[in-house]
Amino acid sequence: MDIYLVDGTYELFRHFYALPTHANDRGEEVAATRGVLNSIAGMLESGITHIGVATDHVIESFRNNLWPGYKTSEGVDPQLMAQFPLLEEALQAMGVVVWPMVELEADDALAGAAASLDKLSKVEHIYICSPDKDLAQCVRNNRVVQLDRRARTVRNEAGVIEKFGVPPSSIPDYLALVGDDADGYPGLEGWGDKSTAAVLGFYKHLEAIPSKSDNWGVQPRSAVRLAEVLRANFKLALLFRDLATLRTKEPKISSPDEVYWNGPWPLFPTICKRLDDAQLDDRVAKLVSSRIA
Repeated sequence: MDIYLVDGTYELFRHFYALPTHANDRGEEVAATRGVLNSIAGMLESGITHIGVATDHVIESFRNNLWPGYKTSEGVDPQLMAQFPLLEEALQAMGVVVWPMVELEADDALAGAAASLDKLSKVEHIYICSPDKDLAQCVRNNRVVQLDRRARTVRNEAGVIEKFGVPPSSIPDYLALVGDDADGYPGLEGWGDKSTAAVLGFYKHLEAIPSKSDNWGVQPRSAVRLAEVLRANFKLALLFRDLATLRTKEPKISSPDEVYWNGPWPLFPTICKRLDDAQLDDRVAKLVSSRIA
């Protein structure tokens, strides 16, 4: 069987900026939440049976205590922030397993779920539905892969190497050097995609990079400068790698049945009314009928 793990926060942001606004009769903005649920319904209609969604219950996480510049909720549109709890409530009513993260982040939950499911022999493929770079570290051969639903592309381990020049296990080291603007840490000065791929493609991890740059595989002058920067900022690079390293301690999944979609809860029609989307209620009802038949 195949398992699909969805980044609910990414999906909520994507739909918020892609769809026209829509307020319900309470005056609540609901368009993004409605868009995500219809997208999940489309996945179920395509024949997907096992699905879990990770969300950032709050934007801030333990990483904000490690690096002051790490991403926060500051500047996020209030109409978008207000839909975070609504999305979780709506997905649960739909009968979809939701992992709302507080200390950890949604990406950590996706990594944890993938790691747990990867241990189960009944699982054939695990699709992590997010294009985020840091999730590339979770990819394992052709079994745990990244699915960019928007671009309709799948990235396996060979695809990670082709894209970044390093294997999945080196992605945290890679991000430590090049930085991640979306998460709010800059990487090290002068370390770009190409130079980082050239060095880590051979040495794999920060600790293995020699202090002398004779055999780094980049232009000698550039290598000398990069070596100086790395030596002077090695502890900072280790901190950035820690920020980029996804935690896998939760959720723990012991059976694929835990992410099997069994249909909506009785309160789902009420949620659909709140979302001002009677068609969504009909779509899900037809899904239930077709599975019973």
